[in-house]
Amino acid sequence: MKLKIKITAFLLLLACSYSYGQRQQYNNRREIKGISEQWHKVVLPDDIFGKVSQNLSDIRIFGITPNNDTVEAPYSLRLLTEKVIRKEIAFKTLNVSHKNKGYFFTFEILTTEPINQLNLKFKQQNFDWQLKLEGSQDQQEWFTVIDNYRILSIKNELTDFQFTKLTFPNSKYRFFRLFIDSEEKPDLTIASIVQHEITKGSFKKCPIRIINTKENKQTGDTEIDIELQLAVPISYIKIDVDDTFDYYRPITIKYLADSIKTEQAWKYIYHTLNSGVLNSLEENEFKISSRTVQNLRILIHNKNNQALTLGQITIKGYVHELVTRFTEPATYFLTYGNENVGSPHYDIDRFTDKVPETLLALELGEELTIEKVEASGANPLFKNKIWLWTVMTIMIALLGWFSIRMIQKK
Repeated sequence: MKLKIKITAFLLLLACSYSYGQRQQYNNRREIKGISEQWHKVVLPDDIFGKVSQNLSDIRIFGITPNNDTVEAPYSLRLLTEKVIRKEIAFKTLNVSHKNKGYFFTFEILTTEPINQLNLKFKQQNFDWQLKLEGSQDQQEWFTVIDNYRILSIKNELTDFQFTKLTFPNSKYRFFRLFIDSEEKPDLTIASIVQHEITKGSFKKCPIRIINTKENKQTGDTEIDIELQLAVPISYIKIDVDDTFDYYRPITIKYLADSIKTEQAWKYIYHTLNSGVLNSLEENEFKISSRTVQNLRILIHNKNNQALTLGQITIKGYVHELVTRFTEPATYFLTYGNENVGSPHYDIDRFTDKVPETLLALELGEELTIEKVEASGANPLFKNKIWLWTVMTIMIALLGWFSIRMIQKK
């Protein structure tokens, strides 16, 4: 019986020692200043993102009470993204007519709401047409909404591109007339009339440290390598082109994911963030799922075309903020930097309607490095997991063997 107690105690000691060795530790902290209400917000500074995990799971708000106890304040992470509301408007097609100059499509709006977008789809796969959109209340007097608007479709073995969306200021008419300047009859298969509302998000511009551009003659690509001043989350890239002629170039946006040192040199590994088409019809804005990066590579696939004359490149990311609730008096710190910790789970994520609409932003103190202090005897008895589990298995087997012997003796 004494042997059984000793073995059990030894197993508990092993488990406690291993758990202590796995205790989560953080690398950095900043004091949170100016707490005066129960609810506040903390805007994350740019220089924090290079020191936290990609999904920001290792951010905590710890407090030290006057009794030297540690408390944790819950938070909800918010990205200040834009909000898009897309509402399709009921309409009916009244007629399709033809004149020497082109074809007319007339629509009647069945509601009193304004519209600002018209989406078209045609059976034809290759076309380049000029459009004019007019509005009227009685089909007698027509007013120009947009004129000389170009739509385009290219489909072949190498390309599949369409630009058939008309965007214009809010317009409120009972009737709309679309004129397409084409000798060939446009086979309009689908049309949708939309009220498209966007509540703009809050962006922070990402300062660029270095831009290097070169022409790869073997691939026919323009390669643009960009290094940001800091590793920060990016969500938006805009590329200005100074050329005034029409162009259509596939584009690939990549980020530096890893690097490997070989005997010859460093090998850099890039992963794709987004792809699309750089073209003369649109604003050349590319949206990206928010990701923390510092080095980018943009490939413009020119094929046999001359390289474009590029202008300014703008990179931005959404503002990241923590909405947090303080319930106990304490000195609180924004704590971060722990690759072994998972995402926290707080109740306030389920009760977002309880969060006040207006929140006072708090200031953060200077970044401090958390010193790792190891208490004597705090190290695990076995640092290697294989040895730990081997010993535990042997102990369990011995415990089982002695238990069976004791039962047999009885």
